[in-house]
Amino acid sequence: MLKKVFATDNSLVLLVLRLMLALVFFPHGAQKVFGWYGGNGFGPTLGFFVSKGIPAALAFLAIMAESAGVAALVAGLFTRVAALGLAVNMIICAAANHIQNGFFMNWTGKQAGEGFEFHILVVAIALGLMIGGGGRWSLDGLISRKGLARN
Repeated sequence: MLKKVFATDNSLVLLVLRLMLALVFFPHGAQKVFGWYGGNGFGPTLGFFVSKGIPAALAFLAIMAESAGVAALVAGLFTRVAALGLAVNMIICAAANHIQNGFFMNWTGKQAGEGFEFHILVVAIALGLMIGGGGRWSLDGLISRKGLARN
């Protein structure tokens, strides 16, 4: 099973998807962990999620998906797991906070809030990474090629 987690090819497309997904989520994770980019930092973010009825363990996993998961994507290490974490995070976020606002982002400011189209794109990119792995220049690929992962 572990061999399948690390298996990937030398795809440039997977590298691009992996790095672009990491680039988009880096500021979100930095907000939640470090308080950068106008965020509140780890403690207040965890407290906010818990105040909304999210169990602390799940709130912690959501924060880790957007921070440690981004670092994993950059390195291409456990790419499938990191992508799964972001996909689940976005599905829950869309269902809980955005589906009532419709499909479209709030480009014109005329909606009550943001729609869920961004979330669909994230899930699509994450699915591509879950299927294909980390691609070129990934630690997953190195581990796979060296035969370091056993079943």
